[in-house]
Amino acid sequence: MIYFILIGLAAGWLAGILMKAPGGGLVNNLIVGVIGALLGGFLSQLVGIHASGLLGNLLVATAGAATFIALLRLLKKPNDTP
Repeated sequence: MIYFILIGLAAGWLAGILMKAPGGGLVNNLIVGVIGALLGGFLSQLVGIHASGLLGNLLVATAGAATFIALLRLLKKPNDTP
C-alpha cells in the first residue's frame, strides 16, 4: 500500500509537470497520481502492455495521471455555444 501511494505521488507530480497543471500540492498530486495509476493500469492492460518494476509502474501511472489531467481539462472547458 505504501508503495502504491509513493508511486501515485511521484506520478501525480510528474504528470503535473508534463501537463503544466497549475497548483500541484502534495494532496492534489497524490489524488491525481493514484487515480492515474488505476487508469493507467486499466488502459495498459486493455492494449496488452504489462509494466513491471519501479520504472514500469511509474511510467504507466504517470501516463494515466496525464490522461486524467487531460480528461479533467476537457470537462472543465467552457462551452462555446450560448
